[in-house]
Amino acid sequence: MQQMIFVNLPVKDLETTKGFWSKLGYSFNPQFSDDTTACLVISDTIFAMLLSEAKFKEFTKPGKELVDATRSTEVLLTLSAESRAKVDELADGALAAGGSAAKEPLDFGSMYGRSFSDPDGHHWEVMWMDPAAIEG
Repeated sequence: MQQMIFVNLPVKDLETTKGFWSKLGYSFNPQFSDDTTACLVISDTIFAMLLSEAKFKEFTKPGKELVDATRSTEVLLTLSAESRAKVDELADGALAAGGSAAKEPLDFGSMYGRSFSDPDGHHWEVMWMDPAAIEG
């Protein structure tokens, strides 16, 4: 079995967050979703577990505060893209779906990226790297 990753993120409003990702063309695995949790399918091996803040706190040490991602950054989540056009497509879609630009685009010729914050303030990067530059 191939190794998988499940990134767990607290969300303020599960339905708003699900709507945001649905507008970007992503789906959810109902087997691992309920009224407090949505399993966002990013690929066959990458998932984001979107948990209501109350549900998320069940998995942390009692009394430990959650980071408010609209005010602080705890993690940068980076998705690869197959082309520069796909970077723009996903970033523009995120902005149209209610996200906000997290910072200015990066363009190093052989690497191009844009970023956005989702409705909960989580910082997502979308990056394309020229395969020729990686192989060199």
